[in-house]
Amino acid sequence: MDKSEENKIEIKDKIINFFNNNKAKMYIFIFILFSSLFLFFFLKVNNEKKNTIAAEKYIEAGIYLGSNKKADDATKIYEEIILSGNEFYSILALNTVIEKNLIIDKNKILEYFEILEESISSKNQKDLIFLKKAIYLIKNSDIQRGNKILKKLIEENSSLKVLAQELVQE
Repeated sequence: MDKSEENKIEIKDKIINFFNNNKAKMYIFIFILFSSLFLFFFLKVNNEKKNTIAAEKYIEAGIYLGSNKKADDATKIYEEIILSGNEFYSILALNTVIEKNLIIDKNKILEYFEILEESISSKNQKDLIFLKKAIYLIKNSDIQRGNKILKKLIEENSSLKVLAQELVQE
């Protein structure tokens, strides 16, 4: 029994000595921990706010487009969303711009594809952008560049490989 009490006292003394010798390190660790948590939550809230703003702009542009009176305003808002680099709404905005022929300039559309390719981090979404770009190029008589992108998707074993193979065969 005496030995177990001595061990308890020894362990307690070791712990107290450890904390006394490493006070500065412990305070720095706690400061870094709380700073990291604060930064994480700040970035999360900021990202959610940006998503909400992009969603509101997307809806607003859709309303403008539906009214047929303010198609130019809708185009400007869709361009803003594309340039924002939002991973969800920027792709939707570009799809709408292409589908509704809001921007006729082929170079500008290709520039928007480039912006999305750089800003999107998800592999599946990037593959989807490449596929859409290839289809856009093929529709606009640039079959060679479109097929090149499709072959690249096939070689990289993309999740859209089967669809790309079907498009290349046509």
